[in-house]
Order: sequence, then C-alpha cells, then structure tokens
Amino acid sequence: MTNAHSRETISKRTLDHLEWGRLESAVLLRCRGASARRQGLCFAADEDTTRALLTQTAELVALHAAGEALPLDDLRDVHDQLERVERGGVLDAPGLAELRVTLRNASALRRFLGARRGNLPALVAAAELDPSLDELQTQLAAAVGDDGTLRDEASDELRRVRVEIAALRERIAGRLQDVIDKHAELLSDRYFTLRDGRYVLPVRSDAHDRLPGIVHGASTSGASVFVEPHGIVAHGNRLKMAEAEREREEARILVGLCALVMERVPELRAATATIDHLDLRNAAAVFGRDIRGCVPALASGPRIQLRAARHPLLALAGVDVIENDVGLETGHGLVISGPNAGGKTVVLKTLGLCALMLRCGLPLPVGDDSSVGYFDAVYTELGDEQSTANNLSTFSAHVRNLAAILRDADARSLVLLDEVATGTDPVEGAALACAVVDALCTRGAALAVTTHYEALKAFALRDARLRSACVGLDAERMEPTFQLLLDVPGASSALLVARRFGLPESVVAKARELVPQQTHDFEQLVTELTHDASELRRERALLAQERAALATDRADYEARFAQLREQSKHRLSKEAEKLMGELRQARDELERARKGLRQPERTPAELQATQKQLTEIATQVAAGSELANALASEPVAAAAAPLAEVTVGARVYVPRLRSEAVVVEPEQKGKVLVAVGAMKLWVDARELRAAAKAAEAVPLQRSPATLAAPEGRMSDNTLDVRGLRADDALSMLGSFVDRLYATTARVGYVLHGHGTGALRNVVREHLKAAAPYVHDSRAATADEGGDAVTVFYLT
Repeated sequence: MTNAHSRETISKRTLDHLEWGRLESAVLLRCRGASARRQGLCFAADEDTTRALLTQTAELVALHAAGEALPLDDLRDVHDQLERVERGGVLDAPGLAELRVTLRNASALRRFLGARRGNLPALVAAAELDPSLDELQTQLAAAVGDDGTLRDEASDELRRVRVEIAALRERIAGRLQDVIDKHAELLSDRYFTLRDGRYVLPVRSDAHDRLPGIVHGASTSGASVFVEPHGIVAHGNRLKMAEAEREREEARILVGLCALVMERVPELRAATATIDHLDLRNAAAVFGRDIRGCVPALASGPRIQLRAARHPLLALAGVDVIENDVGLETGHGLVISGPNAGGKTVVLKTLGLCALMLRCGLPLPVGDDSSVGYFDAVYTELGDEQSTANNLSTFSAHVRNLAAILRDADARSLVLLDEVATGTDPVEGAALACAVVDALCTRGAALAVTTHYEALKAFALRDARLRSACVGLDAERMEPTFQLLLDVPGASSALLVARRFGLPESVVAKARELVPQQTHDFEQLVTELTHDASELRRERALLAQERAALATDRADYEARFAQLREQSKHRLSKEAEKLMGELRQARDELERARKGLRQPERTPAELQATQKQLTEIATQVAAGSELANALASEPVAAAAAPLAEVTVGARVYVPRLRSEAVVVEPEQKGKVLVAVGAMKLWVDARELRAAAKAAEAVPLQRSPATLAAPEGRMSDNTLDVRGLRADDALSMLGSFVDRLYATTARVGYVLHGHGTGALRNVVREHLKAAAPYVHDSRAATADEGGDAVTVFYLT
C-alpha cells in the first residue's frame, strides 16, 4: 500500500478559499470506521501515487456497479491499543477483543480481494494483509470472547478457579436463604446483598445482637445494619481467596496474549492501515456515486480538460447545476469576464477543487471524456482580505498575496485569481492585472483569472497564450445564465445588475449618461458577441439532439428491417421444406418407374415424363433459384459490365438468378448452357457478368463442404441400367449424376451387367468424356461387383 501522501503541499489558505473542509467532511462521512475518519484525506505526493489511487477508486466504482461491496462492517479503531502494547503495557480483555475484531476484518478483506484478484488488481496490490495474522486471530479467539471477557478455555487453572467460585457463591446463597427463612422477623427485608465483597443480610438495627455475625455497615437511614452471619464467614473467606486467584490467572493470561500481540505489531499496523485505506477508497467511490461523478483520466502533465463540469459542493447538495466545459494548460491562461453573481468564481473553485480531488483519488462531477493532470501546487487569491492587525488595506493584502504567488508558482502550478488587482485606481489596476497575468504565463503556470477590466479583456484577445471566456447574461430577464461561453469576452453589465438588485431607476439612468461612449460601445459589442455565441451554442445543442434522434430512428429501422428479413426467411424455409418433400416424392416415383421399365404397363415415354417432373422440381430448389437466393444472407457481388467472351468452364454471375454459375456448353444462338448446383439451364449470353473473384476459366468443382468420405454400394448411390438401350441408359445416368451431386455423396455406382460389353463401354466412355461433375471413373473391384459395375467419383 502506498504511503506517498501529504497535506503540506497545499496551503491552508488555498484549502479555505476552495472550501475544501466541506468537501472532505462529505467524503469522510461516508467512511465506515472512526479510524479512517480521524486520518482524513491526504493529497498524493506524486503522479504514480495519484494514478494508483484513481485506479483503486475506479475498481470500487465498478464493484459497486456490479452489486458488490467490500466487507467493511464493524470496523474498530485500535490505534490506542497498539500504542499501549508498543510501550510495553498490558491490554484488558475488551481491548484484546477489539484487536480480535480487527484481525477478523483483515482476514475477511484478504479473502474477498483474493477471490476477485482478476477484477481488483490495484486494490489487491495496495492491501498489506499478512495471512499469518490468522494464527494470532485464532489464539485471541480461543481466549477472548465476543463480549470482551476472557473465556474459561483460556487456561485450565482459570476454568478450575471459576468453577470453584461459582460453587462457593451457590453454597453461600443457599446458607443465606436458610438464615432468611429461619430469622425473617429479625430482617428488614428478605434479600441478601454484597458489602465490600462480602455477602450480608439487612438486619433491623434493634435486633442485630440477636443474629450472630460480622457487621459490615449500616443503611443511610440507620434503620438497618448489614450483617455477615457467622455460618458463612468461612465460605466468604474462601471466596475472596478464590477471586484473588482468578484475578492473578487472568492477569497472567492477558500478559501472555499481549506478548503475542507485541510480536506482530508491525503486521498489525500494516493491516489497520490497509483497512483504513480501503475504507477511504470505498468512501470515495460512494461519494462519486452520490455526486453522479466519474473517475477521470489522468492527463500527461499538469493540465485540465473538464467536460460537463459541475461544482462539487453544489452537485453534492443536489442543486440543479449548469454543466460547463473548461480547460487549462501550463503557460496559458483563461480570462473570465461577465456580470457579477454570474458564476465566474464558481468556475475558479470548480477548477481548483477538481485538481485537489484528483490528487486524493476522488471521482469528479464531470463527463466521462474529461482528463485532469497532476499539479504540484494550487495557489488561490479569492475574496476580500483586510488585515487590521498588520495594518494592511484590502489592496495591500491582495498585492502581498500576489507577490507570494509570483514567487512560488512554476510550470507545475495551478493559479486561480478572482478579480485580480482590484481595489485601487482602475487604470493602474488594469495595467497591474495585465502585467501579473503576463508574468504568471511566462513562468509556465496554468492560470484562470476573473476580471471586469476592459484592458485585461482586450489583452486576452491579443495574447496567443490567453483565451477569453464569459458567463452569460439573459438580456430579456436580466438574469445570469451561469453558462460559460469560450472565446468570447463578457460584458460586466454593472448597470443592469444594479437595476436588478433594486437601485433606483433614476440613479441607473444617470449612471448610463456618465458612461463614456467608448465604454458603452465596447459593452454593446461584447453583449452582442455573447448573445451570438449563446445562440450558436443552442443551435449546436439542437443539432446534436437531431443527430441523436436520427441515429435512434436509423437503429429502429435497421432492427425492423432485420425482423422482416427473418420473417421472410422463415416463410421461405417452410416453402423449401414443401418443395424438398415434392422432390423426394418425385425421386421415389422415378426409382419405381425405372424398376418397372421392363413391365408392359410402363413405357419409356412415361419414364421420360417422370424425369421431366424431377428436373422441374430440382430447378426450384437448386442453388441459384429464386428460393435459394432469397434464403441467402447476402447476394454475390459481380461486375456490372457484360462479359466480352464466354468460355467453357468459366465461372460467371447470372443476375436473374442472383448466383454464380459455371459455363457447361459454349454459346449457341445467343444462349449459353450454365450449371448452378444440380441445375443446368440455358440463359441469354448478354445477361452474364464476371464473377466477383474468378473471371478466368476454372475446372468444375464441388464445394469442399459438400464432400463426404467414400462409402460402399447402397441403393441410394447405385443406378441399375441392365437391359436398357444405350440412349435410355445415358438419359437415366445424367439424371442420376445430377441427383447424386445434389447430395453429400462422393461416389456413385452404375450396374450395367456383363452382356456383350456394349452398354458397359457406352457408360464408361460417357463418364470419362461427357458427364459433368465427374472427375474420375474406374471398373469396380471384385468386392464391389467386378466388371459388371462402373464406379465414378464426383468433383
């Protein structure tokens, strides 16, 4: 865990100016333990420590967003206990119980972080929680109870003496009850009590000599005396001795336990420091949630770029704060002008608080795209300071403070000046203000200054290191808008403000007459610029809203389009299932027709009709058909120009089919035969376009995704043409190859028989020379049917 923290780098004066105490109290109020609240917020002493704190806070913000939280219940402040043990003192049982709870908390945190090491690496790295402290916790738990007393199990001797004490008290109580029952008439009341550790009875003062025993005092009224009966004196003596033995044993046990604690004080201090640190980080995350803030990016170098920034204390109070964009960098300044009570000082305090909050690892009330760098020091000159003790006027005190800032500020400093160089002659004050601003920029400081001086406003317009800004004024309502407008100087509008706050109209009118025309013209020009800038900002906001609305409409349109497309695909899928059913039915009918070809009632004409029906149905579902293309996710891109030349084997694009195809036969009378999947058809040559990725001729191939491993002869991959004429056999073979190609089969078999060998030769020559999609064929082996069967392989 990092200890590079300090409060001394920021002066108390700066903290008071920025009301840091209010913000710190708000954060500490969200701590779970008193120790962390006592420690308070400290400023990181370097950029690396700042980055570590911001990362830890961001991890806790994400943890809370996920619905989880650090186990920080029942935190105890054991600072005094550890101090006493270090000085050699002995803790009582309640003090050890506090340490035991702290050890239990440390163990719970270690296990929690260990289980989330991947999500909380920065917090895990910062946690110094020694696992060996669990042994000390176990030892303390065995001896000290949750109620802050020593357990009977702390030692055998303690258990024995406590048992004896309990038995003695029970015996004494029994004896006293016997005395009460026997001598009730001598007693003031029927009870027994303790006086100086001895058991006594309240005896009437006029009857004490009738009850033998030892008198241990009298009541305030004197009506009763407290007598220890002789019969229990011996038991009382033994009880006192047993109680002394118990006290000695308890003291011995406490000394031993404190010796164990003494050995682990360094680890205990590291554990308590870790618990306090995690408590503060957790409070920072809760604070960020309450102000609707975010953990900003740590900028490289001392600079600030705030988007949609709000004053932290106003955001914490739940005030509806106007968000502003503002930025600063070293060697440059921001000159803010505008009417009184318009929010100029609020902007300065927002900048200063954000710079300090960053060094404490706190979330900022800004937009996600904000970034803040590390500043070594923050100097402020805000408000009116008059010192009667040092015989200093307001202006003198102001100049003294400016001198100190000019002496100390450098390129890693943030300087915030409110109404610089006021309280003296306006002309000289304006000149002094310009000189101070120039000097601070020259020294490299990041500077923000408010002013009503026209000379300083004009100086900001001429100097490239300076940027003008103003707080807006609603001219119609005569009220400030609290909106910071960049690159525009603001009119002070003193007369408008005076009238708004009740100055008589006659006085305001007289003042207007006395204002020099040049000043009046300047104020008028600045007012118009401010108004134009406000209008431009409103128009930009409206445009941003319109763009957001258009983006929403587009998203809705795309979602609706996707929905309609899915609905269309679903509908077409049902149609495809229907057509595929018809295709299977036609295939079965064809198979039955082939088997019944030799029967008198089946003619070749009927067989041809069945083949035609199969081809028509296959065309409807083949790749490139209207149905297949409708089911495709995207159409295939192709060149727009017609092909200059069509060659057999070339891959082309057919717009009408919205699919690629392969040229099977050359052009004849303006038509070209192409193959699309299992379908072959003639298309107009003028329709053909070059395919997107392959304009050159390519061999006919099947998609690798459709190839299956070779399989044996089955009815589905075997065509029986025995007894058919050659023309009929080849016709059936063509349809069989087309049908087989549309499946995942890779091997086909043709059963032609032996016979004279004529049908066999025709089949094999056709497969080797003319059959599309067939890249090889051979005679079957003996196991496959011998020379009566021809085997062919699809591409």
